[in-house]
Amino acid sequence: MPEACPVYRPRKPHLTPHYQCVQDHFEMLEQVYPERFQKRYGFWRPYLKEVMVRYLECGDFHNGFARIRCDACGTERALAFSCKRRYVCPSCHQKRVVEFGEWLCSHVLKAVPHRHFVLSVPKILRRFFLRDRKLLANLSRCAWEALKAFLQAAVPEPDSCPGAVITTMTFGDFPDRFHPHLHVLAPDGAFYGKGLFRVAPKFHLKELEKIFRYKVLKMLRAKGKITEELIRIMDRWRHSGFNVYCGPRIHPREKKAMENLAAYLIRSSFSQQRMEYLPEEAKVRYESKNGKDKKSYHALEWLAAMGTHVPDRGQQCVRYYGFLSNSARGRRRKKEEHDPIPTVLEPEISSEQFRKNWARLVQKVYEVDPLICPKCASEMRIVSFIQDPLVIRRILEHLGLWLANARPIPKAHSPPVPNSPSDGFFSQLPAVEEEDYSQIPPPQWEC
Repeated sequence: MPEACPVYRPRKPHLTPHYQCVQDHFEMLEQVYPERFQKRYGFWRPYLKEVMVRYLECGDFHNGFARIRCDACGTERALAFSCKRRYVCPSCHQKRVVEFGEWLCSHVLKAVPHRHFVLSVPKILRRFFLRDRKLLANLSRCAWEALKAFLQAAVPEPDSCPGAVITTMTFGDFPDRFHPHLHVLAPDGAFYGKGLFRVAPKFHLKELEKIFRYKVLKMLRAKGKITEELIRIMDRWRHSGFNVYCGPRIHPREKKAMENLAAYLIRSSFSQQRMEYLPEEAKVRYESKNGKDKKSYHALEWLAAMGTHVPDRGQQCVRYYGFLSNSARGRRRKKEEHDPIPTVLEPEISSEQFRKNWARLVQKVYEVDPLICPKCASEMRIVSFIQDPLVIRRILEHLGLWLANARPIPKAHSPPVPNSPSDGFFSQLPAVEEEDYSQIPPPQWEC
């Protein structure tokens, strides 16, 4: 544990620029979306409002918390509940990223060389995936069929079986650009026989790109999205617009690199470190990854653009194919009860044991354990979960926290109050310093 942060400090989402932007403008967004943003970003999805409301409740003690106690010294503290929303809440999504990276490396991937692929489609075709999100699943299938044909040709064994983990992403460096593309983590070769694996030779990416292009155009033509005339026009292009990237080979001993890459497959659609929110002007400034470019958005446009990258309820963003598919792993588990394969490394623990709890993930993300007592360094335990509104209020009032960190009423729907004819909106947040957002609880509690 680094000396700079020996004690876990609960985050304050209400002080982050992303939280303040959502808090100020999410109600107004639903009202103006059909007129201002529907043409560019597609139809309004009611699920977006639910996601934003849940995000605003994340880390808020008024919506419930866990009571934690140290039996050694009697120290107690409260930990607010999280929203667990994907691609909206930076904190909850980061915990999901860490958990996914660990689980994928320990439970799915085998001890063989792997490669990272990125497959993208030309701009002229991207609007079809924006309007019809079911096509994203078909796009993932096209990538798998292309890669499968390519790897089976590279490993000409009669029963060769490649595998892949494919994630669908719709964002690039800036969120207003809807950029559907695929990240693929695949074994660098194919499995065959009883636990044997043959590494594929050097890849010829142009050949893989041609197969992927053929599969995508055939799929869109079968769905009625494009015509034969458009395909003939695209055939005359000097550059096809399709692109395939292949990273260097990752060997089994490079466990840290593999876990980082696995976590990268479901990374967040934006970075709060590169985001700046200007409440007085109702604008968001966002910096590119390399720091060379910076774009300015109206707050409503920023939220509308971010909403396009939020998956629908239950939508699959990660898919497993071939040797790594769920069905193939299940068949191998049943078969290995009588015919084990010693050459393939399987996880040493079960999936139930491997499930990482909340404290384990936070410790890995922030390098500090939230269940370690800040006074005596003993392990704390969860005493109870407080969810009843009356009990929540009584406890928070006793701690002097009922009015602390309270979420102000959003005013984005109110008429603008100009400072001068040329000025924009006033800030819709209370004009207080950061230290004024919290009150000091009694000494026996730490929140």
